[in-house]
Amino acid sequence: MNRDKTIKKPELLAPAGNLDKLKIALTYGADAVYIGGEEFSLRVAADNFSADDIIEGVKFAHERGKKVYLTANVIPHNSDINEYSEFLSSVKDSGIDAVILSDLGMFALTKEIAPDLDIHVSTQANNVNWKSAETWYNMGAKRVILAREMSLDEIREIRERTPKELELEAFVHGAMCISYSGRCLLSNYMAGRDSNRGECAHPCRWKYFLMEEQRPGEYMPVYENERGTFIYNSKDLCMLQHVDKLIESGLSSFKIEGRVKSEFYVATIVKAYRKAIDDYFNSDENYVFDTKLLDEVKKVSHRDYTTGFYLGKPGGSEQHYESSSYIRNYDMAEVIQKNRFFKGNTVEFLRPFGDFHAQVIEYMTDGEGNEIEVANHPQSVVYIKSEIELEPDTLIRMERK
Repeated sequence: MNRDKTIKKPELLAPAGNLDKLKIALTYGADAVYIGGEEFSLRVAADNFSADDIIEGVKFAHERGKKVYLTANVIPHNSDINEYSEFLSSVKDSGIDAVILSDLGMFALTKEIAPDLDIHVSTQANNVNWKSAETWYNMGAKRVILAREMSLDEIREIRERTPKELELEAFVHGAMCISYSGRCLLSNYMAGRDSNRGECAHPCRWKYFLMEEQRPGEYMPVYENERGTFIYNSKDLCMLQHVDKLIESGLSSFKIEGRVKSEFYVATIVKAYRKAIDDYFNSDENYVFDTKLLDEVKKVSHRDYTTGFYLGKPGGSEQHYESSSYIRNYDMAEVIQKNRFFKGNTVEFLRPFGDFHAQVIEYMTDGEGNEIEVANHPQSVVYIKSEIELEPDTLIRMERK
């Protein structure tokens, strides 16, 4: 299809659960990262960032002309308000480029304590219409992160009916939270862990059966069709092969989910979307999607992929009921070893630039230079003889057999 050459290239926004993942995400092509501090982030399972980590991460990003956004999008209770004021006061001068919020009270506090800090309104604020987006903008928001329940047509309408200065962001890849944009009550009710304060137990991915009161012992599996709502065991979102449609919808930023995912996951997904976006803008006229990129994103741990609500309301086939397990076809090891591998294994080098390179490990040594047959000590240094010159931050992956 012919592309519109007046469209601005969107930002590629990647998750960073810790400082190492921040550096990997930016090295592999992200324009910006979103991080969580030690409080008020919706991912307590992530390592998250200390005050010193935030300063170092911001410095690393800004030296490369990239940005860091701080996530503080919990739904706060009374006890959180004073603590948030103290937290924001401690990080406002760290150089972060924006803070991501979902609560009106925290929005007002941020305007009082850090009036020059940009605010991005979280998807947790249930942004599903143009009037809501316009209102946030009039209150001083720089960006609105749209709900996961939006179609491309709805996004285009919001873009057309809101000020062009208002940035629009949307999730394009990763886990799909259930209920409106993740405001889920199941976890708190069933496991005593509040998903809206970062402690989700993922009960939507447990296996459920329905039992009628008068028929004890007769278990009926729960499922949905095109008329139902989607509660359990969602597939993962993947809009990679529809990057052109996302760009032409008017989105300012493409967001990848996954602050608790591995460095391997972050590098692989970021690199794939980076290439797809660049291919679109580098094409003279007709953009053609590189189908090899789909093979790449299937090499990370994931559930079956879906396009979510973007192309229309999902039907029952867009949910996955047999298992909540992730698909893991590849193991990953780094120069600093994480997973066990052997001499004679075929591995792939995932590089920040260029295509991956596959080869057989014919020779490797431990950190002392002693030849070894197996690397089986996590966090140890291993040297592998490579057929090509490798850039820093290259990752090594191996297919599971």
